[in-house]
Amino acid sequence: MKIRTIEEINKKIESGDATVLTAEEISHLVRDGEEPRAEDVDVVTTGTCGIMSGTAAVLHVPVADPGAFKKAKSVLLNGVPGFPGPCPNEWLGSVDMIVYGTNHSVYDETYGGGFLFKDLVSGNDVKIEVESIHGEKFESTVTMDDLGTAQMIGTRLAFKNYNSFVNPTTEAVSSIFNAIDMAGPFKGFTFSGCGELNPLQNDPSMNAICAGAKVLLNGSEGLVIGRGTRSSAEKPNMMITADMKAMDPHYLGGFKTGAGPEIFDSVAAAIPILSEDIFKETFIQNKDVKLPVTDIRGRHSVLGFTDYADAWEGSDERPVYHSDTCQNCEVCIVRERCPTGAYTDTLNTRRCFGCGMCAYSCPYGAFTMETGSVHFSVEGEPMEVPVMCRQSDIKRARELVAELTKRIVDGKFLLNNCL
Repeated sequence: MKIRTIEEINKKIESGDATVLTAEEISHLVRDGEEPRAEDVDVVTTGTCGIMSGTAAVLHVPVADPGAFKKAKSVLLNGVPGFPGPCPNEWLGSVDMIVYGTNHSVYDETYGGGFLFKDLVSGNDVKIEVESIHGEKFESTVTMDDLGTAQMIGTRLAFKNYNSFVNPTTEAVSSIFNAIDMAGPFKGFTFSGCGELNPLQNDPSMNAICAGAKVLLNGSEGLVIGRGTRSSAEKPNMMITADMKAMDPHYLGGFKTGAGPEIFDSVAAAIPILSEDIFKETFIQNKDVKLPVTDIRGRHSVLGFTDYADAWEGSDERPVYHSDTCQNCEVCIVRERCPTGAYTDTLNTRRCFGCGMCAYSCPYGAFTMETGSVHFSVEGEPMEVPVMCRQSDIKRARELVAELTKRIVDGKFLLNNCL
């Protein structure tokens, strides 16, 4: 039964009277034995942050004076390949292009599209190299302000649920699902997803977060286009677009893995409480969200199951760096492995992703962080495996959810009627 309409909720937002709770707040109330009522809540805010490989950018980049070349054959941005087109931009001296967040630099195997997008959004200089169809070569330097268009498109973002990974063999395995080659057997566990805070965990049928709904993508107000690629009834995900010029660089970036650099994004979505059924979906708790444990050599081989309570609860959001314990190694394993480049000679806690790789890697205990262990059974045998790498950042997710909540409370974020 419908309790209220989008129009009624928007009127309350505009007047400053809307009641907005985060998905975690709802889950905590339920966990404490309370029974929140749909009549008392207008909007529930949700979010996630993690590696989202289906991310691309559509860019319009100035290169040279009009008439300097007919059209581009190839383009590099800080060494990251872009794909010219679809518009040829004949004789305009500029190039339309698509750049994938998973593309790797031809000059630096640790730099990829995610790092490039963060540099652009941060306002940093980006080197452009273009070869025309006639072999002419051009170089220039641009910043985000120089770009005519910078639109991000996420083809599959914010899955309702993910697989997690272990290596059951004795041979180390290279994969995008771990920051380094994963040793085995069962030496570590890696996972993604923010459990009870995740948007589609709270709206699994996309009844409220549907095509046309407004969301925040990396802090920029964007739109859900529809279901993403590989979306299914069991594991839905979203296709989202937003203007990169309005993004906050804190919420996106590159993430080095054992198979090369990837990209992480942050997504926050508002669920309008239109009915009791929509509200009840937000009662989900981490312990109820099953997490398949799969063989990192093939994600379709499910070995067992854990849950997000086991993976997240009781863990730290960020590591602590103990400079007095650091041995200042000539070759620092943490500096080499840190997926976001957060550690140089000090720990940049804002750049840090909270993955846990530093605490896992340093042999001298210069980094401490409680990442916990997960428990599952393989062929009836109980297993306890330490978490070695988290490919989602609960801290950033919570920060973006807080930002979305504030915008709604302040009357700066109205909801679209997409139903």
